[in-house]
Amino acid sequence: MKAKVVAASIDSQQEALGTIEELKLSYPVAYGLKAKEFSEQTGAFYSAAKEYVHATGFIINAGGEVVEAVYSTGPIGRLTAQDTLALLESLNKKEDEK
Repeated sequence: MKAKVVAASIDSQQEALGTIEELKLSYPVAYGLKAKEFSEQTGAFYSAAKEYVHATGFIINAGGEVVEAVYSTGPIGRLTAQDTLALLESLNKKEDEK
């Protein structure tokens, strides 16, 4: 199973770099996204009052298709590492069966 992780944020470069350092992230983190535009393009929940998007996770297959999208307005319902690994294993199994 091979997977790549990429994060995207509406944070400024300085805020994103702080998060990367604090959490010791080893994967690419895009920053400076426009919250409203991101919401319109992905369906992520957008808070106009605070101008931010709620947690959104996507799993995209090698063909560039979104095979799973998870939208959350709180900590419950987000993609966890364990759930993501299980889903990737399931997707790989389906590919092997083809």
